[in-house]
Amino acid sequence: MRALLEETGREPTTLRSIGVGVPGPVEFSTGRPVDPPIMPGWHQYPIPEFFASRFGVRALVDNDVNVMALGEQRRAFPDCRYLLYIKVGTGIGCGIVADGKLHRGAQGCAGDIGHIRVGDLDDPCRCGNSGCLEAVAGGASLAAKLVGLGLDATSGSDVVRLVRSGNRDAVRMVREAGRAVGEVLAGLVNFFNPDTVVMGGALAAVHDQLLAGVREAVYRRSHPLATQLLRIEPSRTGENAAAVGAGILAIEHALSPAQVNRLVAG
Repeated sequence: MRALLEETGREPTTLRSIGVGVPGPVEFSTGRPVDPPIMPGWHQYPIPEFFASRFGVRALVDNDVNVMALGEQRRAFPDCRYLLYIKVGTGIGCGIVADGKLHRGAQGCAGDIGHIRVGDLDDPCRCGNSGCLEAVAGGASLAAKLVGLGLDATSGSDVVRLVRSGNRDAVRMVREAGRAVGEVLAGLVNFFNPDTVVMGGALAAVHDQLLAGVREAVYRRSHPLATQLLRIEPSRTGENAAAVGAGILAIEHALSPAQVNRLVAG
């Protein structure tokens, strides 16, 4: 943070707000992670207080997929009012924009689709259950399956590398992963009726194969009215989605009526 300020020639006192995205469930009202599966030891860690004690401004902390959805909608799809951002990386999550606003749910964990059960599959998941979408179609799961076939893969990025090199097993698995994501997404499309679905995350880098599977399942299982004008597209902001969204989160807080009134009154 200090290096970024130095690089842009700004003093820490010019900061007005900080936006942070973390890969796990976040109670937005407190900004604290709650039992994040891939962040052991971070349960209830006071992230906002950490930044406030160092920079003297409020830090807004949210789930990384939420800030990705916010960044994608504001920058790439500003006219879209109902958008789902599906991140398919090591894990799988969904950011929800409803009527142009980020929807977090009652406690902040709306969109946690990675642990919805898929069919009758029993793949063990790190959450302790089995058959979760993440365990079936997440990047870490696909990499482990490819290792079982004798291939060198430790992450979703390795899966992407193998797909791009033309490996048939990797291509087949990514397409099957797309179908699994599409099975869950079809239910979301029927329930939420978005006008745009955006696919992001590491595996979206091979979106031709992933989207083929997703579209196949969604159009087969969703109501015709729900898919009549539906767009299913790869992310346009790419790797910058989270940074853009976190920045927007901070900017919208700093320029909110309450903050402006407080500055004027001061």
